[in-house]
Amino acid sequence: MSKVNFNKNLIFIMLLLIAGTSNNLVFGQVKNKQKYKVAVCDWMILKRQKLGSFELASQIKADGIELDMGGLGNRETFDSKLADPVEVKKFKDKAKEFNVGISSIAMSGFYGQSFAKRQTVKLMVQDCIDAMKTMNVKVAYLPLGNQCDLKKFPELRPVIIERLRWAGKQVAKVGGVIAVETTLDATAEKAFLKEVNCKRIKSSFNFSNAIENGKDIASELQILGKKNIAQIHASNTDGFWLENDKAINMPKIKSALDKMNWKGWLIVERSRDTTDVHNVKRNYGANVAYLKKIFQN
Repeated sequence: MSKVNFNKNLIFIMLLLIAGTSNNLVFGQVKNKQKYKVAVCDWMILKRQKLGSFELASQIKADGIELDMGGLGNRETFDSKLADPVEVKKFKDKAKEFNVGISSIAMSGFYGQSFAKRQTVKLMVQDCIDAMKTMNVKVAYLPLGNQCDLKKFPELRPVIIERLRWAGKQVAKVGGVIAVETTLDATAEKAFLKEVNCKRIKSSFNFSNAIENGKDIASELQILGKKNIAQIHASNTDGFWLENDKAINMPKIKSALDKMNWKGWLIVERSRDTTDVHNVKRNYGANVAYLKKIFQN
């Protein structure tokens, strides 16, 4: 082989290697470093802590699920399978099989139970934190619910703050955070978080709360700020799909989050079409597709 041909071949090989490396970097960035990921609540797709949630999430093309701790009722703690190593392996295997992640571990039982008054709150929260460690999830979702609505029951504020400070210390041991949902507007919630004074306690921002408070969603996000938002429930109450909801300006919301340089999980809770409210695939498939169109295109 002549020296000229050798050099040409060498240059050609080098160009192929460079192109291949570039493609790997690009695809790796899209796959592994997606700034915004879209999840659905397992209890809202009627798969509360069920293995089938992963397959269903895959079918509606969600990137992940918000995995619930299970029912609470009058039990001392959640009705959860996530303390059983055999069951945990099943959940992990299903997540891997369908390539569906877990955005957070949810304590949805507190929608209807009192975080301020239940005597076994420490056991409940610790069980959730243990599940976070087992499942390698860094965020726990805590809705304060109707019994701990800080606007309706401001007298509960001191005990809620005390319990959150304790919870923050515990979740710090697994390197995680607890994302709290309140009914407060952004200014009041920011003041509340400041009073809690724990970097492990952040906000789980919900579009529907901002709308209920008569506030602009994008502005509320900016008031709260990047460091205070652990995750976002990116939906309204039922009525319309996200793309048809005039109360939600999704491009404006994305622009605000981009400017804040926030990244994380956008979780669909509701925004179901009330003319066909029980059609899980249709409702959640449409909402996931729209969020991906805006945030991942």
